[in-house]
Amino acid sequence: MKLKNTILTSFLFFLVLASWYVIRGIRNEMAVENYGQDFLLILLSFTALTMLIINPIYSWVASRKNFKKIITYCYSFLIMNLFVFILYSRSLEEGDVTQQMWLGRVFYVWCNIYSFFVVSIFWVLVINIFRDSQSRKLYGFIMAGGSLGAIVGSEISVRLSESYTNYGLELFALASSLLLFLAIIVATYLVNLNNSEVLIKKVGGNWSDAISNIISVKEVKSVALYSWLFTALMTVQWISAIPIIESYSNLSPDRIVLFNRIEQLVSPLTLITQLTLTYLVISFFGTSMILIVYGLLFIVVFLLYGLMPSVGVVVFSQALLRVFEYGFNKPSREIIYSQLKKKDRYKSTVFIDTFVTRFGDLTGSLFVGLGKVAAISITVVPLLAIPFAGIFSLTGYKISKIFEEKSKNPETPQ
Repeated sequence: MKLKNTILTSFLFFLVLASWYVIRGIRNEMAVENYGQDFLLILLSFTALTMLIINPIYSWVASRKNFKKIITYCYSFLIMNLFVFILYSRSLEEGDVTQQMWLGRVFYVWCNIYSFFVVSIFWVLVINIFRDSQSRKLYGFIMAGGSLGAIVGSEISVRLSESYTNYGLELFALASSLLLFLAIIVATYLVNLNNSEVLIKKVGGNWSDAISNIISVKEVKSVALYSWLFTALMTVQWISAIPIIESYSNLSPDRIVLFNRIEQLVSPLTLITQLTLTYLVISFFGTSMILIVYGLLFIVVFLLYGLMPSVGVVVFSQALLRVFEYGFNKPSREIIYSQLKKKDRYKSTVFIDTFVTRFGDLTGSLFVGLGKVAAISITVVPLLAIPFAGIFSLTGYKISKIFEEKSKNPETPQ
């Protein structure tokens, strides 16, 4: 059963990430298009606000439904959204620059919501199936399916890149919706296969559980702080990369291809890491060392951005940070999530992976924006973020201590 679960969840992650990576390059291109108008901060603000509004709705649904209905309702709603974008883009008059611009901005905000919800809801399933200490170490193999999905999704996006000029996001959205529909089918089968109480019973609780527990539960609060810092730092490095990518080419298809070629470099490296190293590293070093080391890698990246900015540095930094993120750090965070109580596994983890991380994006963007207001060069801003990378490592150390203490006084599994 464990082998079958591992294969099926890995395939499900393949479908989920393939669906996202088909449209990811378009999201990135729209970020570049809007950066020159100083609009990125506003987009990130709207994203964080929307996440704050959506999460109580999700928690309300989760309180009253079991996991099968949660994933069916949420994924189906996102598919419907994709078709709304297709229909709206077709209704636009040719040459209407203003409406095209607003479509791009709304789609950018929506993509950020999409990417985090589809992935976080997938991980709710995983951490409720793979609960014991040995099963948790299989997270790397499960994530390998996602890396394959990222490779395939990026390749589909590359193949469709020329259509962007004439058809906009239409073909990308169609491909993404089909993959997510297949994900619903596989997820439903997995829930039926694992007919456990934790998946078939209603989650219970209140719509406000996710927010209140981040304030009152020490374990949840610590992971939320770590996730906030992580995404803030990642946003600083991403915004620092945008001017470099802008200087690479002024043609949208060229930049879309560059974005997806980066994905096609990062994803195989991540896949190899997940299949060969994740299990061994987590078993040997444990999650504590992984949580701490991440901040040190950010320090290296920020030094490179500040001292020798170039497309090569962008590619290297993306590869270094994202291979470590998806090869080691993400599995470690999910191991920590799996030790939380049931309501927190269903609600707080999604709130952290959606609103808290989006608020981290906004924080990182504000940090860069303040540097711009103070007339600080974009190459200096990453250097100023280095102390926060140190705080990030310290937070990882504190989390490890909290969960070490928790493991010494285990509660009844829920």
